[in-house]
Amino acid sequence: MTTDLDLAVDLLRATPTHENRSEEQLREWAAIALAYGDELAAGIDEDVHVVEREGGVRRDEILVAEHHGGTVTVYTDSLTRLAKLAAEHGYQVSREALRTAAVAHEMAHHRLDVRELNRRLGHTALRLGPFRVRGHVAGAEEIAAHRFAHHRSGLNVSPLLLTTALAGGN
Repeated sequence: MTTDLDLAVDLLRATPTHENRSEEQLREWAAIALAYGDELAAGIDEDVHVVEREGGVRRDEILVAEHHGGTVTVYTDSLTRLAKLAAEHGYQVSREALRTAAVAHEMAHHRLDVRELNRRLGHTALRLGPFRVRGHVAGAEEIAAHRFAHHRSGLNVSPLLLTTALAGGN
């Protein structure tokens, strides 16, 4: 069985800036990002204004939801596509649970502290003598947001697994 840690490592490995990273480094970063998502999910719920509209299925991407200025926009055509894909893969998920996960995912991006996540990840982008410039680990925010969404949505399948399926990897 594939775990969220395995899926998170795969997500990082597929990120162009990480192609030469060791398996050990990717697993460490993935575990830290997942733990950060767990912590975020343990926090207090926030009210958020949610609107629904069409327009998430585009020529080169599927946008399920986005957060702007205190409002989360959920794209109903993308939810329909994702629900169909989940069913094709045998995942038992409701459209409402997918919607809840999409809203939670966007709220996680709004709540997470990128500087704190980067501090925990401990990636050094540049070192000049005793000076160190902390680096950004591409993909770590997505991993944390997916984990947050899994906790908050009640989905019985990992959002990381759904993302992998959506991308054609499973």
